Amino acid sequence: MPAESKRDFLALETVGHEVLCNLLRQAHALKAETKFAREALRDRVLVMVFEAPSTRTRVSFDMAMRKLGGDVLSLSAHDMQLDRGETPADTARVLSRYADAILLRTDDPSRLDAMAEAASVPVINGLTTASHPCQILADIMTFEERLGSIEGQVVSYLGDGTNNVAATWLEAAGLFGLSLRLGCPSSHSPSEKLVLRSRSRARERGGDIVVERDPLEAAKGSRAVMTDVWVSMGEREGGSKHNALSPYRVDDRVMSVASDDAIFLHCLPAHRGEEVSGDVIDGARSAVWDEAENRMHVQKAILLWCFGVEI
Repeated sequence: MPAESKRDFLALETVGHEVLCNLLRQAHALKAETKFAREALRDRVLVMVFEAPSTRTRVSFDMAMRKLGGDVLSLSAHDMQLDRGETPADTARVLSRYADAILLRTDDPSRLDAMAEAASVPVINGLTTASHPCQILADIMTFEERLGSIEGQVVSYLGDGTNNVAATWLEAAGLFGLSLRLGCPSSHSPSEKLVLRSRSRARERGGDIVVERDPLEAAKGSRAVMTDVWVSMGEREGGSKHNALSPYRVDDRVMSVASDDAIFLHCLPAHRGEEVSGDVIDGARSAVWDEAENRMHVQKAILLWCFGVEI
């Protein structure tokens, strides 16, 4: 694919609403019909570079690529000269001569941007500390499977409002016109700039964004209640953070004020007894295992789009 026409999957906002809706439609179709695209990416190779640990991103992209007939090479920074000071840009230029697409999972968003700018093949955001677009697209797919279109719906996120999952849900709210309620303490609230920008976009589509201090108010009437681990990768365990976030644990009390058909979502891994109670994550309203599987189906759609392959 010529560099000028390459398709990077870096953030929900850079991809845009129309493409995201098409990706979701294709992900649903790919899940329903497991065989019709099995040779779509034959002879294509995806190189995955992991500067941070991964279970779901690594396995879901690996399996997605293989199920589409392609091949995968998975590397850690320790396997490469990245760990010895080679720049992401130089790495991207070299990998572009070997592979058909590159996935990067990194703590530093600037490294993803540098790789995408230098690469002549598509670059995919496998996670940064600033965003997790592949995950949130799978979350939306899971919502749609259970409850229909997510456009204009009320959804809630409880916990650390500063992390990459919360930030990407703010993006999604603006794109899909969601009424997003973020339940978080003032010490762990998203940036005002990000909230204002996303709120303006959400309101243009009939939605809104509200930052709540009361977790029950944040969850009231919601059709999806979401959370994430309190201590993200690369952070040090901190008692003060746990103390600040403990009122925002998703438990039966929180789910009781949500909509009667509300589902629970979590990107995993989960720490039962911290951000979520065992009764909720292992209960009937939990959709986390479908959500984890849907990472693979969404990745298939993303890969096909990045390669410009229509099926």
